[in-house]
Amino acid sequence: MEILLNFWLAFFAGIIAPLGAVCVLPLYPGFLAYLASVTKNKKGDEKSISKQIIKFGWIITAGVITSMFLVGLIFSFFLKESLTNVIGIVSPIAFSILLIVSLLLIFNFDLSKILPKYNMRNKKNPLLTAFVFGLFFGAIVLPCNPASLVLLFAVSTSTISFLNNLINFILFGIGLAAPLLVFSYLSSFKSKRIINSLVNKKRAINLWTGIIMFVISLYYLIFVFEVFI
Repeated sequence: MEILLNFWLAFFAGIIAPLGAVCVLPLYPGFLAYLASVTKNKKGDEKSISKQIIKFGWIITAGVITSMFLVGLIFSFFLKESLTNVIGIVSPIAFSILLIVSLLLIFNFDLSKILPKYNMRNKKNPLLTAFVFGLFFGAIVLPCNPASLVLLFAVSTSTISFLNNLINFILFGIGLAAPLLVFSYLSSFKSKRIINSLVNKKRAINLWTGIIMFVISLYYLIFVFEVFI
């Protein structure tokens, strides 16, 4: 039961990462349109451009999942031994940090102010640019919405299983890429409307995300690690 909950939380953390990253998400449709425009397109019609955008969306998705797989592999392999010895200490600390972060979200503190931001430089090869963008999308988007990363690491420190931790990171990557892939299939106009709506509802998104994370952290601290018992 706890393992399945961890998997769902990892996927949920991935989903909310880009949806709450208002500093980067509005740039995504324009970035895809740019990649499509620099490819050699003989017909140049709207249908062909849409296909190019969908293709780049899948390439970015592959890059995101690949990066999370590599991070998960490093986390699960190199930190497994150390987590075995200190998991009883590290996990409550991780969920305590998550509790604090959730309160910051609830009270509308902008976490991105205290973290560095990343920029993505354009490359000449649009296919490579799309894949590299996917590889570093987490590094680009998470400073705008770091609460999701805190949730992922909190969940990952609650188990020492190599396979379970690796699956957590892969599911996080799938969740992280899912909204991007959806926007790739939508028209540029619809994507911009949805993203603008998310930007305008940033406060509501942060509030509900904070409440959900607050409940999650309390559940783990009380019922799993029995910190307050």
